[in-house]
Amino acid sequence: MSPETLRVLGFSLGVAALATALIIPPGYALAWLLARKQWRGKTLVESLVVFPLVLPPVATGLFLLYLLGARGPLGGLVSMLGAGDILFTGKAVVLASAVMAFPLLVRTARVAFAGVDPRLEQVASTLGAGRARVAWTITVPLAAPGLAAAAVLAFARALGEFGATIMVAGYIPGETATLALSIYQQVQLGRDAAALGLAGLSLLLAFAAVALGEFIVRRARR
Repeated sequence: MSPETLRVLGFSLGVAALATALIIPPGYALAWLLARKQWRGKTLVESLVVFPLVLPPVATGLFLLYLLGARGPLGGLVSMLGAGDILFTGKAVVLASAVMAFPLLVRTARVAFAGVDPRLEQVASTLGAGRARVAWTITVPLAAPGLAAAAVLAFARALGEFGATIMVAGYIPGETATLALSIYQQVQLGRDAAALGLAGLSLLLAFAAVALGEFIVRRARR
C-alpha cells in the first residue's frame, strides 16, 4: 500500500470518526424524542430528518454549498467569528459526511429506543428514580446494542460519502481527498487499476463496518 493510499485511508477514517462523533449527541437525543414523545410538528421533523436519504446526494450538497458559502447564513456567521472559510476544506468534508450520516443514525437509534419496554422505566420511576437516573440505568443500557449499531452504520455511511462532499469540498490532494473522491479522480485520469485498488479497500472497510453492526444486532436479539 503506497504512502498516498495510506494518507487517504487515514484521512477518510478520521473524517468518518469525527462526523459520527459530531452527530451522536444530537442524533440520539432526537431519536429518543421521536420514539417516546408526541409534540406538534413531529411529522415535519421526521420528514426533515429523512430528506438526505431520499434526495440525490448532489442536491443535498448544493443546499450545503449555499448554506456554507461566504454569503450563506452559516458560512457568513463562521467568517464573522474569524473561523475562516468552510468550503473546499477538511471541515466541509466532515460536515457533508455528518449531514449524510445523520438520518441513518437517527432512524436506527429510534428503533433501539422504541424497543425498550416503557413499563421498566415506569417501575423505576415509582421506586423513586428520577428521569436522569432512569435514562442512564434503564433506557440507555437496554438500548445500547441498537445505539452502537446506529453509530457503526453512520460511520460506514460517512466513510462512503461522495455526492455531497464533491459539491462542498471538491477533490484537493492532501486537503479533501477521501477514498470515494480518490476513486472518482483515478477514474477521471484513466487509472483504472488504482481506482479498483481503492474501490477494493472501500469494499473491505464497508463490509467490516456492516458485519460489525449486524453482529451487535444479533447479539442484542439473543
